[in-house]
Amino acid sequence: MEKIAVILISAHILGDFVFQPDRMVRSKRQPFPMLLHAAIHGLLAWLLLQTFGCWQVPLFVMLAHGAIDLFKQRYQREDLNMFLIDQALHLMSLLILASLLVKNAIIPEFSGIGYRYIVEVAGFFAVVRGGGFPVAWFCGNLLRNNNLDFDGLPGGGRYIGYLERALIFLLTMIGQPEGIGFLVAAKSILRFEEAKKQKQAEYIIIGTLLSFSIAIALSSLTQYAMGL
Repeated sequence: MEKIAVILISAHILGDFVFQPDRMVRSKRQPFPMLLHAAIHGLLAWLLLQTFGCWQVPLFVMLAHGAIDLFKQRYQREDLNMFLIDQALHLMSLLILASLLVKNAIIPEFSGIGYRYIVEVAGFFAVVRGGGFPVAWFCGNLLRNNNLDFDGLPGGGRYIGYLERALIFLLTMIGQPEGIGFLVAAKSILRFEEAKKQKQAEYIIIGTLLSFSIAIALSSLTQYAMGL
């Protein structure tokens, strides 16, 4: 059951963080974009699970994902708590599906190819893109609540976050986690001038530690899942 659940979760990660452009996110309150998004999730689960005669998988994923997103849209909130609740509900539905597939002998085990590659690719996007959402919302609240306004390139912080989490993922996958320490040191040197201002320094430290913590946790989880 574990591999089936991991494949379903991998499909969910790709559906939410790769095959859901910002334009689709903004228009999901309309019926067609929401239906298309749910259908993409169902298709990805069906393709990655590689049991092409099993129609139950895409149907369940499509209906469950659509229902959860519809529930989310009713509250019309886009914040960290809603993001975490939304993802928790999606993961719970996929674990229920995996359990039903195994208990009813519909798919007793994962028999497809490329398990490790599927998990690794999904893990990469979970770390790099998925991990950016909680960091962005948390740091955005810090800026608003403290009336902070820092100069910088438009979107520069987001791309720095992408790059640092990608490097952490790479270092974890190649078995060189100690390299993360050098990454922290390098970022500290580059931010030396900004660190002289207390509020700006604290903001940078909080954002960096949060980003690094999420990246390390998700990278380690990906490595564990690959070894199942």
